[in-house]
Amino acid sequence: MEGDKKGFRKYLGLTFLIGFGFFTMGLMDILYDTYVPLFLGKFIHKNVLVGALMTLDNILAIFLIPIVSLWSDNTRTRIGRRMPFIVVLLPLTALCFAFIPYAARDSLASLLLVIFGLNLFKQSARGPVVALMPDTIPGEYRSEANGVINTMGALGAIISTIGLARLMGLDLVLPILGRTKDALPFPVAGVLVVLATALVFAFVRERNRDGEAKEERVPFAKSLKAIAGEKDKSALWILVSLFLWFWGYQGILPFISKFSVEVLGSTTSDASLPAAAVAIAQLVFAIPSGYVAHRVGRRRAIRASLVALVVLLVVGAVISSPLAAGLGGGGRFAALLCVMFAFGIFWITVVTNSFPMLWQMASFGTIGVYTGLYYTFSQGAAITSPPITGALIDLVGYPGIFAFAALCMLAAFFFMGKVTKGEPGGAA
Repeated sequence: MEGDKKGFRKYLGLTFLIGFGFFTMGLMDILYDTYVPLFLGKFIHKNVLVGALMTLDNILAIFLIPIVSLWSDNTRTRIGRRMPFIVVLLPLTALCFAFIPYAARDSLASLLLVIFGLNLFKQSARGPVVALMPDTIPGEYRSEANGVINTMGALGAIISTIGLARLMGLDLVLPILGRTKDALPFPVAGVLVVLATALVFAFVRERNRDGEAKEERVPFAKSLKAIAGEKDKSALWILVSLFLWFWGYQGILPFISKFSVEVLGSTTSDASLPAAAVAIAQLVFAIPSGYVAHRVGRRRAIRASLVALVVLLVVGAVISSPLAAGLGGGGRFAALLCVMFAFGIFWITVVTNSFPMLWQMASFGTIGVYTGLYYTFSQGAAITSPPITGALIDLVGYPGIFAFAALCMLAAFFFMGKVTKGEPGGAA
């Protein structure tokens, strides 16, 4: 184990720098998922429709991430194959992100137009940002490296939820920005995204790939058929499993803030705290989860975490039901924060170690393809889940989304039992 730590230590600084790309995603994603449903709720009063509109980013992702990831696989420039996409797309993303609350003040059409532009640029950037790490870190250390970059993503989420979200209630009139109430976190986050992008560009140097052959574009259906046709179907079972656990997670994510405000009586500033609890847990445990998986095995760490998530989601269902009414709004909100913190510990263990399992089965030339498959399945889950859970809220209330997520995690546990490849010592 000591040798493993020393081996990864020489990549630690580089991995933190690469992690600034993930920092930008963590910074934006939490604010987006927390407040865009509330902005949409000003115009739309059916949760099923809010849930459907919250899948716009995922619909774009399912098409853009595989295409742009493969495009970057085949790009050869003086600054690398991923970097041209990162330095162009992330600043455009930041610009659109800054305009979201101002568009929400105008009309539903303006809001939808801005979030479409945001997600067009952000989802195009996501694949190159993610693929930058496995390009530079050896396969045996990717769980540890994924822990580091997820830590950076969690740091962005904490800055958003604990820091920037506090600014939602600040009512000032500033030059250029105008009135800041329910708006200021978005332009501030946009500035931070631009600064983080500048750090990645300034300090991360991709290796020159001019002498390496470009990969032929493989259609999604052909890639999936090839994986399904392998004698060992470990890659397929991981993809099925991650679809299921993202199906559960993404079904809860868009509605936690609405649940906090509408049922528990929290303020709009405090509505971000459940997401903050998850982010804090991820910040603390992302790196240790990579080392734990290196010791006990990625598959075993993921399956144990899925069992824990099932238990926590059942507790969440109780908290959101009339059974917990005696605790009062404040008591239930505090209990929810505790559950979400524990949820973050086990969720980050799943996320940190599942992606490296897929990368472990890829060659250098197919990193982008496997990255695209990962996001195709995860975003496919994110597209289909919020409308389902939105309908469940309309039918049976908020306990339904926690019960749905628990069933998804349980099913993922059984499919992960079929996986036999992807451990740190395997071929990479």
